[in-house]
Amino acid sequence: MNLLTSIFTVVHLVVAIAIVVLVLLQQGKGADMGAAFGGGSSNSVFGSRGSATFLSRVTGSLAAVFFITGLTLAYIYTQQSAAPTSVMTTESGLESSDVPSTDSNDNASESDVPTAPSTD
Repeated sequence: MNLLTSIFTVVHLVVAIAIVVLVLLQQGKGADMGAAFGGGSSNSVFGSRGSATFLSRVTGSLAAVFFITGLTLAYIYTQQSAAPTSVMTTESGLESSDVPSTDSNDNASESDVPTAPSTD
């Protein structure tokens, strides 16, 4: 499960960086590159609407992958934290109250404060 978590984390980070880059590459609605260079945007590689539609679709797809990996990572981490763990449980699975005590002093008081030795 640890390898799967690492893979999803790496994919999540790569997709996040790709989304940032694609959003920065996109132009605003009124800032056509064709207008800056004298028109001719209809002859571009991506068609008359150009790269705006292509980049928008790629960004939307990456956003969907980002949400899916985020939800998957959240599910994995909640399942890992839901595993029953206890400080009182020993390695053998027994609770510390089930383990026999090995104290040599059976007459020890119930208090946590040590008593001073008698000077008799």
